[in-house]
Amino acid sequence: MAETFFQKLQRVKPGDIVHIFKFLVALPCSLIYRCRRKEMWLICDNENEARDNGYHLYRYIRQNHPETDAVYAISKKSPDLERVAPLGEVVAYGSLKHWIYYLSAKYNISSQKGGKPNAAVCYVLEVRGIIKNTRIFLQHGIIKDDMPWLYYNETKMRMFVCSTDREWRYVSEKYGYPEGWVKKLGICRLDNLHDFRVKPRQVLLMPTWRSWIATPTSASDEIEDVSDFTETAYFKGWSSFLDSQKLADILKKYNLHLVFYPHRDMQPFLKYFNVSASNITIAKWPEYDVQQLLKESAYLITDYSSIAMDFAYMKKRLMYYQFDCDDFRKGQYPEGYFSYERDGFGPVVYTAEEAFEELGKAAADGFINPEEYLSKHDGFFDLYDKNNCERNYLAISSL
Repeated sequence: MAETFFQKLQRVKPGDIVHIFKFLVALPCSLIYRCRRKEMWLICDNENEARDNGYHLYRYIRQNHPETDAVYAISKKSPDLERVAPLGEVVAYGSLKHWIYYLSAKYNISSQKGGKPNAAVCYVLEVRGIIKNTRIFLQHGIIKDDMPWLYYNETKMRMFVCSTDREWRYVSEKYGYPEGWVKKLGICRLDNLHDFRVKPRQVLLMPTWRSWIATPTSASDEIEDVSDFTETAYFKGWSSFLDSQKLADILKKYNLHLVFYPHRDMQPFLKYFNVSASNITIAKWPEYDVQQLLKESAYLITDYSSIAMDFAYMKKRLMYYQFDCDDFRKGQYPEGYFSYERDGFGPVVYTAEEAFEELGKAAADGFINPEEYLSKHDGFFDLYDKNNCERNYLAISSL
């Protein structure tokens, strides 16, 4: 959904203004500080997390290249601080010190486009060419769709990481980056998906976010009225699915346990979902870890989430349930090179009845992945090893 400049302004918060002053204070300090640490690598994921590609790269560096001056940025209030702090130096996300490090670092590395002291202020500084630093986009997942907000003229990032040949070709041709700046290296967290133990009766339900609901602007009205979350198609679709007697019957028949874990940007709305069944868990962040759920689950139900790529990477069975496809394409991501019907790693269904039928069929098969979908694995995942972190490290080092 393309936004006007006015609609983008609606996302600006009062705290963003404070960061303008932090930048002005940090700028002269950084001119001195960078003389002391000319080779610093500043790494992060989401402000409150150490669970994505940034964390996996940072851990790899601290364990295999301790001579590299690497720092990880994370909120001091994050429950993941204790996970990353023992590895090495951390800096408080959004602090004045973070600003100084950001302006001093040789490389600013993140799995998030907004992985910086303040996304709004840094966007203006970077894209308008006010500051010039070397930014590495580790990626949050494997791209399938057209995402104009990741085009080069919206990021000016020096390196853009891809994981497959088809993704690399698409981004290279469509997103406008200079030749050689898009690299096929593999996202770092995939290194951790080769060793896992499955709970044979665990089903994971993990839908992605809806941008017009999670961060509403006047543009949201073009899709639906989001003033009452319980009236949105997203809530009605997933709530009725979870409350269905047919789902309850399938779970009971095959002795299954279902874990509902929506995208982190939809987590604030979990309070509206209520289930009485003991074999359904409403999983909340940070008590549950996305990668751990993916590794231990036998079956995945999702909609459009790129997390399905991680699940398919492990050669496990999945289903796409897309009851609001038209709204998603209009309000979030236009279709890219990947067609779910043609290229997907599982069946695509559009109604609850079809979803229940597929779930029952998969459960009756013991969640064995059909050859129809396994055969797509080798043709798509041309990088399939434990060397993603190493490739990322070497590529950044050689810039």
